[in-house]
Amino acid sequence: MRGNFLSFVKKESLHILRDRRTMLVVMLIPVVLMILFGFAISTEVNNVNVAVVAPERTDGVRDAVERLAVNDYFTFKGYIESDEIDEYLRSGKATAVVVFATDYDRRATQAAAGIPTKPIIQVVVDASNVNTAGSATAYLQNILLGTASQQSMFETRMLFNPQMKSAYNFVPGIMGLIFILVCAMMTSVSIVREKEVGTMEVLLVSPVRPFKIIFAKMIPYFVISCIVLVTILLLARYLLGVPMSGGVGGIFSLSLLYLVLSLALGLLVSTIASTQVAALLVSAMVMMMPILMLSGMLFPIENLPKFFEVVSNIVPARWYIDAIRKMMIQGLPIVAVWKNCVILLGMTVVLLGVSLKKFNDRLE
Repeated sequence: MRGNFLSFVKKESLHILRDRRTMLVVMLIPVVLMILFGFAISTEVNNVNVAVVAPERTDGVRDAVERLAVNDYFTFKGYIESDEIDEYLRSGKATAVVVFATDYDRRATQAAAGIPTKPIIQVVVDASNVNTAGSATAYLQNILLGTASQQSMFETRMLFNPQMKSAYNFVPGIMGLIFILVCAMMTSVSIVREKEVGTMEVLLVSPVRPFKIIFAKMIPYFVISCIVLVTILLLARYLLGVPMSGGVGGIFSLSLLYLVLSLALGLLVSTIASTQVAALLVSAMVMMMPILMLSGMLFPIENLPKFFEVVSNIVPARWYIDAIRKMMIQGLPIVAVWKNCVILLGMTVVLLGVSLKKFNDRLE
């Protein structure tokens, strides 16, 4: 009986290896997504075009403009007149315009001495792109108002991600997405394909019990997912420079649990869908969209409306991504995220139990 089970595993493995399109999707897309989210898609503000209006180009003004010009986040477009502000912003020549007050030096001295004064700098920003406008304004305020006297009043320390790299945020999230793509979607489509073409009935008349046949189909995808996991961790560490301070062993162990959970989701989808197209649609609507919107991958959970914040608790990727971020970026050991591990383990047990029961019911 054990030999028959291993024969089914070998058969399914050979079937996957011979399917070039499946191998292309499973092995190439994770790498593409990692590179895309790690390099191409970034929330960091870079190369923001900034012009300056300065009625009096005093030493204080030139010092502030110099700090702006040498900063990597901005591209200094030169001095302009006040009546050119609208033209520069509308034409896209500048994203922001910094306007210095006429008596900038005197007011700056008063502000440094704690004497109330009128605003000494006005920042006019093109707010058609909200993300760029908000970040650019914050950066400009920090650079232009960061005089020595003001800096001595407070100190800011950026922990865990002092460079504010987007890859630190996206890599854990893309890991939660990729494993659903590889394990859940591919497994569900593989099982549904057998039912759709009528070969599932042929497999069921074999001496091997039905649930072993299902596991035999899932094992190759689990092995492939482990290979993808190793590839992703190598890319994250050596290509994107994401730290793994919490320990590779803990990250790998938690990811293996998430892989099993994803396989259980794929099995559950296969009990619902009757065609491959339906399986893909269910996977995309039921799993992909919640992961993107409700897992914290793109948007902070705290910013969601209360209803969706509660709903996000049933999204497995939320707990996985949160734990991986803490382990990779903050350097916490796996014991520090035990709550996330227990929740994921509970979800895995429930999904496996429900999926196998529903699958057996459908076979009967």
